[in-house]
Amino acid sequence: MRDEGRFTVLPRLGIAPTVHQLVREALTAAVDRAEVASPGSVAALDAGCGRTSSLRRFRRRIARLVGADIHAPDVAVPYLDEFATVDLCGRSDAFPPGSFDIALSTFTLEHFADPAAALSNLHAWLRPGGTLVATTVNRRHPFVNAYLSLPTGLRARVQPWVKATAADAHPLVGACNDPATIRSAVEAAGFTDVSLQTVGHLARAWGRHWPTFLLGLAGDLLSRGLPSRRSTIVVVARA
Repeated sequence: MRDEGRFTVLPRLGIAPTVHQLVREALTAAVDRAEVASPGSVAALDAGCGRTSSLRRFRRRIARLVGADIHAPDVAVPYLDEFATVDLCGRSDAFPPGSFDIALSTFTLEHFADPAAALSNLHAWLRPGGTLVATTVNRRHPFVNAYLSLPTGLRARVQPWVKATAADAHPLVGACNDPATIRSAVEAAGFTDVSLQTVGHLARAWGRHWPTFLLGLAGDLLSRGLPSRRSTIVVVARA
């Protein structure tokens, strides 16, 4: 189990805000807008849903909460209304057009074999004016680039050290993982009002063990004054 106390040093070192804070703020605004557009029938999709979701905190305000991923969860996810086993890059017919007010994609873009197709699908599944909130790694950070570039076999040995559980270790592609490429892909999929923000997240992401926490902390500190190279990208866009 992680020693959560080690993360208290990060704000004091200027490694703030967190990804979770930015996502929470974006989802709060998205749910507020959705309640105006779809009173009483707000629908949300967690695309790449794991064992938990940032949408969970809004459960009382969401009439329909759907999870989707290429693999079914190994345990039941009770706060979801339904779960769909979907290849987000390939199943454009997985949901009818305009099914959702909100689409959340948390650290999935780096795994997509065809990011353009996945983003196009998410755009199609959103209602006009709906909101996409996505987080992913930033390949412009040298540590992230090195991690994504590891040979598959070596990365398989490294992942247990930087992932919370074996279930969190998935193949990495990294085909659309820098701010300029992501903005271009999101806009090409039809999204507007695209906002990108970068944050330092390596210490938190790699914080399962002290050695990887310290490596991540060094990476966060090295990129602290270089926004385009911070380790994590948070994207908010409108359909």
